[in-house]
Amino acid sequence: MKYWKYNITQKATVLLKPFNHFFRHKSSSSVILLLFAILAMLLANSGISAEYQAVLNSYFSMGIIKLSVLHWVNDGLMTIFFFVIGLEIKREFLFGELKSLSATVLPIAAAIGGMLVPACIYYIINQGEPTSIGWGIPMATDIAFSLGILSLAAGSAPRSIAIFLTALAIVDDLGAIIIIALFYSTDIQISALSCGLASLLTAALFSRYNCKYITIYLLTGLAAWFSFYNAGIHPTIAGVALGLIIPANAAQDMKKSLLHRLEHILAPWSAWFIMPAFALANAGIKLNFSEINDLFTHEGIGILAGLALGKPLGIFGTVFLLFKTGFIKMPESTTYSHFLGAGVLSGIGFTMSFFIASLAFADIPEYLTTAKLGIILGSILSGLAGAFIFKFIDYRTT
Repeated sequence: MKYWKYNITQKATVLLKPFNHFFRHKSSSSVILLLFAILAMLLANSGISAEYQAVLNSYFSMGIIKLSVLHWVNDGLMTIFFFVIGLEIKREFLFGELKSLSATVLPIAAAIGGMLVPACIYYIINQGEPTSIGWGIPMATDIAFSLGILSLAAGSAPRSIAIFLTALAIVDDLGAIIIIALFYSTDIQISALSCGLASLLTAALFSRYNCKYITIYLLTGLAAWFSFYNAGIHPTIAGVALGLIIPANAAQDMKKSLLHRLEHILAPWSAWFIMPAFALANAGIKLNFSEINDLFTHEGIGILAGLALGKPLGIFGTVFLLFKTGFIKMPESTTYSHFLGAGVLSGIGFTMSFFIASLAFADIPEYLTTAKLGIILGSILSGLAGAFIFKFIDYRTT
């Protein structure tokens, strides 16, 4: 009997090992991400603000592509970020918390509610305004910041809540990617798009026969990126599509599974270099009184309300209905308060919200500045409120 119990415990530990690594990795990188976001704000409001902007707007070429530093970060480095997201999504659906249908219903339903409600709130507030195009901005959850605050503020929270928030954020990322592809790509060139799809199809054929040569996927990925860039589809979509194509092995052994090997290599670069670089390039907002007043415009209020109110309403409301109707059984040791706290933390938009804002208002700098301010304030409010809820839960249970 003792051996049987030990064997079960050992198996559970092995099964949870990838999640525990993922949770610690994402939560710890949030500190660096925050520091670089603060550094960007300081640079934008310092005596070297002009030099900071000049560097971001300076152009350099790679081969036949010439882009500004800002665009190389947003279109180039972020493609690697999205590639890693594609790998993570595939791993979760094949081997992780989203593998079984019963395990996926709760986070998927909650993520859908958490995307629809903020988008509706924003659109209702901005209906008839030129800023209505930004309805996708408050839909996203920043997985690094949300897990980081959860790990700091809710050390005694049930592991099932951390798993729920992680799965929800991954589904949320997938939803954001679909929205970017469908609604924030313009002037699509069919011939270039066809070349990009053909490149991805070629990669899929190699994956079908379990080809493990990284060079093959690198070349087809670069071809897809270049084609999508010229087609009017945001090139980061090529990154996530390629990530979903990479072959995986059920053994989850890095020697046998290209997916796990690439994720192991690239995830630290994504978390510790690419995301901080994105924050440094995009979070630099020059503050003055008139721009702070812009927070009280339709756009600013829509983003604030979408993140700080819409996300928890959509997520907690969905979870509440599923539990009350008996469709889903509440996980052991959890309460409604835990799911409310997770829903509030999901209002931390930051990385993905910044990215969608940069697409929605690429040609309207004043709208983009207001959007960034709204995202920062909405994320701060959500983080503080979520931390307070989990601290209050800890206080009541001790």
